[in-house]
Amino acid sequence: MIRTRNILVGLFITGVVALFFFMIWVSIWGLSKHRGLSFMPAGDKIAVIEINEVIESSDYFVRQLKKYGDDSSIPAIVLRINSPGGAVAPVQEIYNQVLKVREEGTYIIVSISSIAASGGYYIASAADTILANPGSLTGSIGVIFSYFTFEALMDKIGVNLEIVKSGDLKDVGNISREMTQKEREMLQAAIDDTYNQFVMAVSEGRNLEIDRIEELADGSIFTGNQALEFGLVDKLGGFEDAIALASEMTGLGDDPQIVREYPRRRGLLDYFLEKAALLLNLSVPEQTWPKLEYIYK
Repeated sequence: MIRTRNILVGLFITGVVALFFFMIWVSIWGLSKHRGLSFMPAGDKIAVIEINEVIESSDYFVRQLKKYGDDSSIPAIVLRINSPGGAVAPVQEIYNQVLKVREEGTYIIVSISSIAASGGYYIASAADTILANPGSLTGSIGVIFSYFTFEALMDKIGVNLEIVKSGDLKDVGNISREMTQKEREMLQAAIDDTYNQFVMAVSEGRNLEIDRIEELADGSIFTGNQALEFGLVDKLGGFEDAIALASEMTGLGDDPQIVREYPRRRGLLDYFLEKAALLLNLSVPEQTWPKLEYIYK
């Protein structure tokens, strides 16, 4: 009886220890998938950063660029861009970080997926080499500032918006009235300035004359084939071609190690919390105020 009990206790302890080590393994595996760690032998690797969204914030992408740029085992980063652009300031922050990483000795290769337009192309222009598929969309070099006005509707239903302000231009973007000429001139000056910043960035990144960029910078969108002809991209090819080029540039051979971060998967708890927030009207409202954007709409 005692022997049977000892055997059961031993099996129980063994099971607990095995479960403990299994949980540690799962945790490390999950961290490696999310943070881009690797269980492969140490050595040089190529990092992949994906930009698959309208760019409203730079934090996530700048953090990855800094992390991989500081890693001496990563001589090249492939930026996989599938974005129509976004707000001016975050786009410029990502662009500046790409330049900084390049200056510190890491190659940056951009792979354009379906679209890398406006702010997406702004970021791409900072890279060593840009690849696009023949049917990718890119270009759309320019700036836009837009907002809705509801003056006629508000008059119709009898709603007024009262504003007390310190100056004529303080409530630019007021939805209850049309834009004044003075406001339009002020906004046009801001747009012209950020447009010139865009043109200058592309001119420097692509080593093309400013006059040449201005000819293309009327908001026009181009296919990958057209962009290659105009000098906006360097090669035609997809993601695997970009990896192969990065490997060739760094001498890593035909089968380089790849590291990347994977977005955290939404679980059942996330789903229920999201639905609860909607039911309780606790969801975070979207940004609705006017803003300057490098975006293709």
